[in-house]
Amino acid sequence: MTFTMLFPGQGSQAVGMLASWRAVSPEVAETFRQADAVLGEPLADLIANGPPCTLDKTEYTQPAMLVADVACFRA
Repeated sequence: MTFTMLFPGQGSQAVGMLASWRAVSPEVAETFRQADAVLGEPLADLIANGPPCTLDKTEYTQPAMLVADVACFRA
């Protein structure tokens, strides 16, 4: 059996995305922790709290969407 997964990309980012899932899913929370460690930046805080004008910049949007997509896949 083959499964296909389709993940959203740039343009679907939003401040607070995955916040409720992150609170209850260890896989999602760990993915955000790992991303912060690898990037050396508080990406999880930017995703959770914004500001939107920063999250909307490509250099933040692209890693934010990858982290969100991987977190969803892992969960």
